[in-house]
Amino acid sequence: MTRRSECLALALAVFAVCAAWWAHALPPGVETVLADSRARWSALSGPQRAQVAARAQAWDALAPMERARQRGRYQSWRALDESQRAQLRAAAQAFAALPPEEQARLRTLYAQQDVSQQHGWELGPELGADWPRLQPLFAYVPEDQRAMLLALLRQSDATQRDDLAALAQRIPPRERASFLQALLEIEPARRGDWLHRRRSQ
Repeated sequence: MTRRSECLALALAVFAVCAAWWAHALPPGVETVLADSRARWSALSGPQRAQVAARAQAWDALAPMERARQRGRYQSWRALDESQRAQLRAAAQAFAALPPEEQARLRTLYAQQDVSQQHGWELGPELGADWPRLQPLFAYVPEDQRAMLLALLRQSDATQRDDLAALAQRIPPRERASFLQALLEIEPARRGDWLHRRRSQ
């Protein structure tokens, strides 16, 4: 056996040991995801695999900040319910049907918006429309509260969001943290009345 063959045999042996270790170390959910991915890849035709490879190369070529931005958008999409996704699909189809000059005009209008307002639209059509008024209260919150507050906003109806928007303009910055903490502690069934009373004070 040549030196090259010995090295290759050693590499394959190490790979086999690592593969066996990973097979036992991976949680069942991850094993399922990997098996599903392998099955989907096997089902692709040659041209489809080439398209996937091209998309992977395009992704690798993106700057880290752009990849992070796109990951954030994908996570926002996954957080939407199906009715909101349907609204966005319809909006995308309507946008695609517009003349190129109108598309360019709308892209320019979007680009001229504040970055926080652009991020607000990533929360979906309902929260996106309300975000400019909600932003003072919710744009800068502690990391450990962000997911809970976003879930709370998604559960809120239009009246509750209107009350929150009115309060966002009145609550001084130094009092926002305590207000949000109190908001999180209110039972969902009582939240609407609590917000209405706070707005009426």
